[in-house]
Amino acid sequence: MPNSIWLNLPVKNVAKAREFFEKIDFPFNPHHPGGDDCLSLKLGTNEFIVMLFAQPTFEGFVKTSAADTATSAEVLISVGADTRQEVDEIAAKVTAAGGNLFAKPAETDGWMYGCAFQDLDGHRWNVLYMDMSQMPQ
Repeated sequence: MPNSIWLNLPVKNVAKAREFFEKIDFPFNPHHPGGDDCLSLKLGTNEFIVMLFAQPTFEGFVKTSAADTATSAEVLISVGADTRQEVDEIAAKVTAAGGNLFAKPAETDGWMYGCAFQDLDGHRWNVLYMDMSQMPQ
């Protein structure tokens, strides 16, 4: 049975992607420092790995062209936040770093609070705080 999962995404400019994710305080993977053609993030307590590859490298792996994020979404990457304040902080950092906040921080269903953004390459991210004590039974 598989015991780990990595998400691989194409980016147009690895250096700019590195700068963006550094500005929004997403943690880099210390075990994979990356290079000119890739960057590795390590998210959450389960240490979910997100690999950002230069688009030509990515296309070599998948043997097809990358999705055009200007006209469609290939995936929505959801990450958990510990507090509503953390959601607000990430939203502010994304805007300051040049990302597109396409869903401002808001409450949903009385127990979820989140926002959503596009990174510099148009990949869509959802940041969500869930108050499990308020979740309907």
